[in-house]
Amino acid sequence: MSCKRYDITMDVAPREAVKLIYISKSRFGGDWHSILHTHKCAELFYCVNGCGQFNIGGTLHGVSQDDLVIINPMVEHTELSLNSNPLEYVVLGVEGIDFLFDKGNERFSQMNCGATREEMLFLFRSLLREVDGRGEACETICQDLLEVLLLWLVRDNAFTVRPNTMPGGSKECAAAKRYLDEHYTENLSLNDLAATTHVNKYYLSHEFSREYNISPINYLIRKRIEESKSLLASTNYSISEISNMLGFSSASYFSQSFRRLADMTPAQYRKSAQG
Repeated sequence: MSCKRYDITMDVAPREAVKLIYISKSRFGGDWHSILHTHKCAELFYCVNGCGQFNIGGTLHGVSQDDLVIINPMVEHTELSLNSNPLEYVVLGVEGIDFLFDKGNERFSQMNCGATREEMLFLFRSLLREVDGRGEACETICQDLLEVLLLWLVRDNAFTVRPNTMPGGSKECAAAKRYLDEHYTENLSLNDLAATTHVNKYYLSHEFSREYNISPINYLIRKRIEESKSLLASTNYSISEISNMLGFSSASYFSQSFRRLADMTPAQYRKSAQG
């Protein structure tokens, strides 16, 4: 008989130092439109399939299968996809840390994890399975899986992490904002957001307004208007078609909202942008 014993001695960071506040899986379709935005938490995007680009601070970076993109808090970004090979990715919102990358880069890092694809898919699929099933100790298991992922990344790559003292805000508010960012073309109400985040709608509205200085519904309208500017400038869709694509109840309400936020009509904006 043979036996090997390994004694493990290590300093473990406090659990409160890092928290997983959301996870989602997205696949681009022909109706997907995205605009530059920021988050108070760091985000980790793992590209499962497809090809596309990340717009980070106005600069485009190509991404493809097995790329991992890490974006620090408050860094402006958005995701773009190639319609011929739609981008599919899983994203984690991580609160409480900043990533310190090499060469003084404070914004983001991109690496390819093709050599460890099996391990990465196992972790991300396990996280998705846990949050989808909502079984006993789901949140603890997800937290453990996140910490395993972070330790792997720090060990195998040229960056470190540090605690982030920026107020992370309410988990429910972050979840509501993320839901609005992903579903803004749908017919959404405050009741829908409350059902998604499992909190009282009046509490959600109050906390969201306090956190982001705007109500959830006004945030939704503003996001639609910002997206409409891109469509007005770069497509020939009619005002009515754009209104319908972005979830407005009518073209007149869209025009009214656009004028209130942009101080001009959609037609005037299109003429200016295309001129």
